[in-house]
Formats: sequence, C-alpha cells, structure tokens
Amino acid sequence: MPLTVRPIPTLDERINDIRMRTAEIVNDDILPNERALWRSARGGSVESEPAVVEAKELREQIKQKVRKAGLWAPHLPPEYGGMGLDFLAHAYMNEVLAYATGAAALFGVVAPNSGNQKILLKYGTDEQKEQWLRPLVEGEMESGFSMTEPENPGSDPRSLTTTAVRDGDDLVLNGHKWFTSNGIAADFFIVMTRVVDADHDPATGRGQMAQLIVPTDTPGVNIVRGVGIWGRPTSDHVEVRYEDVRVPAKNLLGAVGQGHQAAQDRLGAGRVFHCMNSIGQMWRAFDLMVERATTRTVHGGPLQDKQFVQGFIADSYMDISAARLMTIQAAERVARNDRGARTDISSIKVFVPAAYSRVVDRAIQVWGAAGVSSDLPLSSMYLGARTLRLADGPDEVHKVLIAKHVLDRYATEGGWDFGN
Repeated sequence: MPLTVRPIPTLDERINDIRMRTAEIVNDDILPNERALWRSARGGSVESEPAVVEAKELREQIKQKVRKAGLWAPHLPPEYGGMGLDFLAHAYMNEVLAYATGAAALFGVVAPNSGNQKILLKYGTDEQKEQWLRPLVEGEMESGFSMTEPENPGSDPRSLTTTAVRDGDDLVLNGHKWFTSNGIAADFFIVMTRVVDADHDPATGRGQMAQLIVPTDTPGVNIVRGVGIWGRPTSDHVEVRYEDVRVPAKNLLGAVGQGHQAAQDRLGAGRVFHCMNSIGQMWRAFDLMVERATTRTVHGGPLQDKQFVQGFIADSYMDISAARLMTIQAAERVARNDRGARTDISSIKVFVPAAYSRVVDRAIQVWGAAGVSSDLPLSSMYLGARTLRLADGPDEVHKVLIAKHVLDRYATEGGWDFGN
C-alpha cells in the first residue's frame, strides 16, 4: 500500500513540497523494491552474490535520484551537499521517510553518522571539519558514538568514569564502553570522557566532561565484541576498551566542559526525530492493518466487520493522532527555543514509543502468523519500539523530569498553563 500524503494547509509551501516529493520517491522507488534493496542485510547473503550486487546498484540509483531531486542530506548545510533544512522542516520530512524500511539512508540520513555530523558542524574546528566531517559526509569514512558504560547507568551521563589524562600535547584515554554505535565499520569514534590533569585525585575531582575524536586504528582501541541484541549473536553496537589510547589534545571536540551540553544537543534533537520516525512507522503499520482488515475473510465475513478489529483500528487512530500532535508541538517549541521544550521532549519520549508498540502489536494481531514473519516489517518495528523505551533515556527518568518541571512551575508561577 503506498503512503498517502497531501499538502498540510497550515504548513509552509516549501515544507509541503519537500514532503510531497519525498513521498513520491518512497512510493515509486523504495516501497516496490523494499525487500530487494536490503538483500545484503537479510539471511547472511554473501557480498558477491548477484542479488546483493543488484541491491547495491539499486540503492545507488535511488540515491542519485534523491540527489537530483535536491532532497539529499536534509540535516546538512548546502556547503556540505545538504538541503540546509531547519529543525521543524526536517522533522516533517522524517515522518515521510520513516514509512519505508531504510528510506532515510537513501536520503543521506544514517545514524550515528548524521548525529555526529551535526556535532562536528557545531563544535568542530575548521581543521576537524576538513579532517573528519567532510570525509564523513562524502562517504569516505564511517563514525561511531561512544558514550554508554556497562558499569555506570546510561540514564545518568554525569556518572561516566572514562578519563582522558593530559600528557603534554596529548590526551591518554582509558575507559570501558559498550553499545558504541556502528563500531565495526567506524573509522573514528566520538567518545564521551572526562578530561583530567596528570596529578588528578579521583577522590576530590573527576574532571570536566568533553567529547574526543578517537581514530579506531589508534593503539589501545580494543573492540571486545559486537553486543548481541534481541537474541541475535552479534550487532554493530560494540563493547570497546580504551587502554592507554594516546590522541592529540587538538582532537577535543569543543571546549572541555562542553561535553554534556554537546551530548544533550545531540540527544534532544534526536529524541524528536526518533518520535517523528516512530510516527512514520506507525503510519505504515496502520496502513498494513487496514489493508489486511479490508482484504481478509474469516469465519464467513471480512475482518473489517469484526468488532475487535474495529476496536484495533479506532485505538490505533487515536494513538497515532495523539502521538503526532504531541511530537509536532515539541518540535515547534524546540524550533523557537521555548523553555517548555524540555518537558515536551520528555513527554513524547515516553508516550510515543509506547503508542508505537501498541499500534504495531495490533497490526501483528490482525495479520496473524504473517505479522511476525520476515515478509512484513512489523516484527522489526515491534523490537524497535521496545528498544526506544530505553534508548536516549529510559521512560522512568523522563517521567521524573516531567514531574520536576511541572512542580517547579507550580512553585514559581502558581500553576501550569496548558494553552501555552
């Protein structure tokens, strides 16, 4: 079933045009070829197999069409070959891209590279941009983001214990990370660490947080394993030990002390984009559910006439509508630097993955056994939705933040104005 997208009357004409042209490529080029496009990612296919070679060629053809349409890399400025979209326009484009499996990658948006590109743009020096950003944009390099530590709670970045000790013009990095994204292919990692002096006393001061560019071929960068996820034996999210890794101090990304803010810049925007992606995938799951309900006959009549299925459709419509309105409100507040954005970001981070899980679960139920098969994208959506309740901060932490923001507003202003 193709994605149904029409102009939104309240949106800027340019954003509507971008959404319509994006949907056209999704419908004409990606959805009809969805399974063939990612053949190398399915069933352990060998890279030299004809079907895998054909898949690569097909991906390149679509990428060239995207570039020709001026829709490549919405998150990057024109000087780096991108569209230069503002935050809100990018968010609206994301929900269209997310409808088809892997579509974002064919438009130049690939995690963690895209997030790292944004951080390099904001915090990188001119030299760092030439050495790391430009090759990353041009596809000559891959990157990873290395923050989470197995010994410390990922929900509390201030608990990180990885250190980079100053030694002349160098920094010597030691620490233990895992779930370092894209770790197998990465040419460099952006590592969250604490920068300390050589004579520091761990008992009195742990150092200020910073982000450090670390080439993966540096001695002492030891990839332990790809962490298995959801029953799979391995993944590209790696466990890595940094053991006396010596890198130049000029590889610091931004100033010492800016590491936490840089991480929040990355994660805050990422949370909104993840939610818009989730809405696009909910949209797809909803379409699949309705398609099945209108074409499947069971016990003497179409599924669409069964009251349970009608309930699934109604509940899913409400979930998607509520999730979408909440996410758009959060995106609008981020775009205008509204102080209420933090509360809204935490709200959607909790609500949207839960709604996403419910919508996909209903779609699977309507499809029956086919819903959990690899013939449909629903099973991977289901796992992705559950993972999002942990990624970028678990639900519980965000609920605490929401409550704190609300209580603080009541204490200082006497109440909460839901109209503003």
